[in-house]
Amino acid sequence: MSNKESRLVYSTDAGRIKETENTQPIETDGIVRIRRETKGRKGKGVTTVSGTGLVDKELKNLAKQLKQKCSTGGTVKDGVIEIQGDHREKLKAELEKLGHNVKLAGG
Repeated sequence: MSNKESRLVYSTDAGRIKETENTQPIETDGIVRIRRETKGRKGKGVTTVSGTGLVDKELKNLAKQLKQKCSTGGTVKDGVIEIQGDHREKLKAELEKLGHNVKLAGG
């Protein structure tokens, strides 16, 4: 078989591939950590919330509540909530009100 006779073939047999959702709770030490990060964001600061131990759907709902409380945007990446801007104190107060054990991490 020469190179002129071979060609790449794409298959549409499977249709759209859905992402799998994490339905197992993530084990944590019970402390939610809030930190401010700028690394890899061209100097723009975000506040990250990690260690909640929630599954994907619950984590996204919590992120939505926190974004509304801070009146800003954000996202959920790899089990970590990222909120645009420096909102550590607001987030700490809101998470404590929801019953989480919160610690401010970093400088």
